[in-house]
Amino acid sequence: MPSLKPETREKLRTVSVATLCTALFKRGLRNQFIQDVRPLNPSAGTMVGEAFTLRYIPAREDLNPLSVFQDRAHPQRKAVEDCPPGAVMVIDSRKDPRAASAGGILVSRLMKRGVAGVVTDGGFRDSYEIAGLPFPSYHNRPSSPTNLTLHQAIDINVPIGCGDVAVWPGDVVVGDAEGVIVIPAHLADEVTTEAVEMTAFEDFVTEEVLKGRSILGLYPPTEEQSKVDFAAWRKANGR
Repeated sequence: MPSLKPETREKLRTVSVATLCTALFKRGLRNQFIQDVRPLNPSAGTMVGEAFTLRYIPAREDLNPLSVFQDRAHPQRKAVEDCPPGAVMVIDSRKDPRAASAGGILVSRLMKRGVAGVVTDGGFRDSYEIAGLPFPSYHNRPSSPTNLTLHQAIDINVPIGCGDVAVWPGDVVVGDAEGVIVIPAHLADEVTTEAVEMTAFEDFVTEEVLKGRSILGLYPPTEEQSKVDFAAWRKANGR
């Protein structure tokens, strides 16, 4: 798995998913925001980590009875125990939340193992319990039926689709209160650097707008005075 630099990880905690979307759009990447997933605990903090994936296919009844969980090598159970600390488990549940991708016990295990967060384009059972954990978790909506009724865990750490986004193992996954974005691993450093710069400018603009200033000539900074004012703001704020 590619290694996310510690300094890049820390910088990503200071920028928004929306800003990262814009930085990726500038590079021609329009479809990196995972669709229809929401944080169970919006106050859990920013989620940053490399993708470790689990893929489900449609369940076939003769191959997916409840007894499959007795196998210690069952892909869902194995993925929970193998997902590296600091990584984000990303689950391809085929955008189908009718049966749970996992529940409170497995999500709690991920948290205790030091995983950075979990994302599914399906649903979680025990969602009220997961929402109470200090752990970033994202899903489509609550779902009580066990995953076995609709989903069969089949692959670990392979390229997947999650919420209409292609996710490769090692891609950098960032989540905030708004949602989740996937950054191709080879772009992580440069996108992060740009997002930090964009955030500084947007913080300056926000302050000016709240003072009553017009966005015209300010956002974008088409007037030279806006650039002068921003430079002075950066100096005064150490940004």
